Amino acid sequence: MYQNLEECIVDLEKNGQLIRIKEEVDPHLEMAAIHLKVFNENGPAILFEDVKGSKFPAVSNLFGTVERSKFIFRKTWEKTQEIIGLRNDPMSALKSPFKHVGSGLAATKALPQKKSSLPSTFKEVKISDLPLIHHWPDDGGAFVTLPQVYSEDPEKPGIMNANLGMYRVQLSGNEYELNKEIGLHYQIHRGIGVHQAKAVKQGKPLKVSIFIGGHPSHTLSAVMPLPEGLSEMTFAGMLAGRRFRYSYEDGYCISHDADFVITGEIHPGETKPEGPFGDHLGYYSLTHEFPLMLVHKVYARDNAIWPFTVVGRPPQEDTAFGDLIHELTGDAVKQEIPGVKEVHAVDAAGVHPLLFAIGSERYTPYQKVKQPAELLTIANRVLGTGQLSLAKYLFIAAEEDKPLSTHKEVEFLSYILERMDLRRDIHFQTNTTIDTLDYSGTGLNTGSKVVFAACGDKKRDLASSLPSELEGFMNARFVMPGVVALQASKFEDYTKVEQEMNELTAALKQKGDLSGCPLFIVCDDSEFMSASLSNFLWATFTRSNPSHDMHGVNSSIEHKHWGCDNLIIDARIKPHHAPPLIPDATVEKKIQRFFEKGAVLGNLSK
Repeated sequence: MYQNLEECIVDLEKNGQLIRIKEEVDPHLEMAAIHLKVFNENGPAILFEDVKGSKFPAVSNLFGTVERSKFIFRKTWEKTQEIIGLRNDPMSALKSPFKHVGSGLAATKALPQKKSSLPSTFKEVKISDLPLIHHWPDDGGAFVTLPQVYSEDPEKPGIMNANLGMYRVQLSGNEYELNKEIGLHYQIHRGIGVHQAKAVKQGKPLKVSIFIGGHPSHTLSAVMPLPEGLSEMTFAGMLAGRRFRYSYEDGYCISHDADFVITGEIHPGETKPEGPFGDHLGYYSLTHEFPLMLVHKVYARDNAIWPFTVVGRPPQEDTAFGDLIHELTGDAVKQEIPGVKEVHAVDAAGVHPLLFAIGSERYTPYQKVKQPAELLTIANRVLGTGQLSLAKYLFIAAEEDKPLSTHKEVEFLSYILERMDLRRDIHFQTNTTIDTLDYSGTGLNTGSKVVFAACGDKKRDLASSLPSELEGFMNARFVMPGVVALQASKFEDYTKVEQEMNELTAALKQKGDLSGCPLFIVCDDSEFMSASLSNFLWATFTRSNPSHDMHGVNSSIEHKHWGCDNLIIDARIKPHHAPPLIPDATVEKKIQRFFEKGAVLGNLSK
C-alpha cells in the first residue's frame, strides 16, 4: 500500500504503466495537449519531470483507464466495495469492526488520525511556484483540475462533519492578485456552498483548505457519492488502506498526506470574475462572478508532485473516473430510488445533460392500454437526486419482456422511440435549474427539463435507413433507427424560430407518412451530426433547451399537456451558447516531437 503519490508513480512505472518525459515542457497548452493525445491513444500515465517555470514535476492520466485505476487500488478495492455496499448503516462497520472483519475494515485503517503538528517535510511556498498549467487557448488562466477542497460545517466543526469536494480552483489570470487571491467555482447546493451559507449567516469568513495530490484515493474521495454517515476522509483511508492523517495550523486543516496544501478564507460577499475555462461539456464555461479566496499559506511536501488532468469534450480522464465510481457503488442507486433498476448519465453528452434510466411499471397491471405511471414517479425521484438533478433530458423505460441496458445507447433509445406515445409521454419542467456550466438554457443555472417515458407494446417500426421521401431534403442524413438529422440555416434568434418551424413542419407533412422517423434533429451540419453516435449525443443534448428548442409536427396542447406526431429538436448553435473547445494548431505541431518515431511517446503515434 502506498504511503504517498510518489510511491504510486514508482509502482506504475515498474509495471509499464507510466512514462517519464525528461525534456522541459511548457505548462502553457503543451502539457495539456500531450495529455489529450496520450489519453486518446489509451496510453500510460505521464510524469512531466521538467515543467517550465516550476521546480515541481507534474503527473497526469493516472486514472486514464479503469484498469489502471483498479491496479492502483488492487489491494483495497474489493474490501472497499463491500463496505460501500453497507449503505444502510456503513458506520456500523466502524462501531463493530469485528463483525465485519472479513471486509478488512477496522477503525485503525479507516478513521482519520489527528496529529499534533505539521510534518517537518512540509515547507511554505507561493502560488507562483506551482505548475501553473493553462489547458485551452481561451482559458482565463491556470487552474487546479484535481483539487480536494476541504471545508468544515461552521455550526458543527470537526473533520467528521467536513466536506471534501472537487471544485475548480483558479490560480492565476483575470483580476486575481497572484499569490494573494484565488477563485473557487462551485454550485450553491454543493457541500461547501452549504458551509459558506452558514458562515455568511454567522457573519464570519469560511476557512478552506485545498489539498492537491496525496494517495490517489484522496483524489477519488473528493468526487465519490458516499452514503450518509460515511465521510470522504474515512473513505479515503479505507481505499488507501492507510488512515487519513491531519493536523490544524492557524485554524486550517492540513492533510499530512497531500503533496500541496493551499489555505485561505472566503469572506461574505467577496467575489471576482472566474473563467472562462474548457469544461466537461466540450465548451468553454464563460466568465462569471464566483467566491474569492484570500490565500493564507501554501505548503509543499518534500518531493511533491503536482497531479492534473484535462477537461474537455468526452471521453476524457473523468470518463474513467465515472466508470470507476459506478463499479464501486454498484447498485447504490437502486437503494436510493425505489423502483429504479439502472441510471446512466451519458458521458458522450457531457454527463449532466442526458440521463437514461430503467424503472419498473407496476401501477397499471390491469389496464388494457399500458401507459407510464410508476415510471413518472421514479423520474421525479431521479431528477430530485444529487447531481442527477442537473439533467435536462431523461429517457426512462420499463423493463418488461426482455432485459434492457442503458449502456447500449442505440438499442435503448430505439426501444423508447418504438414505444413512446408522442402525445402522452413527453413531460416538461420549465424555469428550473440546470448545470451551471450548461449555456443552452435561459440564464446561469436556469433552463428546463423533459422526461420521455415508455412502456408497453411497440407502437411503430423505426426507419432503418433514410426514407426515400427525405432524399435531397435539407441535406437529410440518417443518424440511427428512427432519427434523422436535417441541416438548416444559421440560428439567428428565437423570434424567427416559430416561422422556421412552421415552414419545416408543413414541408414534412407534405412528405407523407414519416411515422418511422419519430425524431428529427435540426442542426448546423448534418454530416457531422450523423458521422457517429458520439457526435449525435453530444451536439443534440448540449445545444438544446427542451422548453425552447423542442417542436413537433402537428403539435398541440391539451389540458396544458404538449404532444405531437413527430418530434423536432433544434440543436443548432445559438448566439448565447459558449464556444466549443478547439485545440491550438501551432501547439499541436509543436508537441508532435514527442510522438515521432524513437521519441519518448513514439510508440503511441498512429
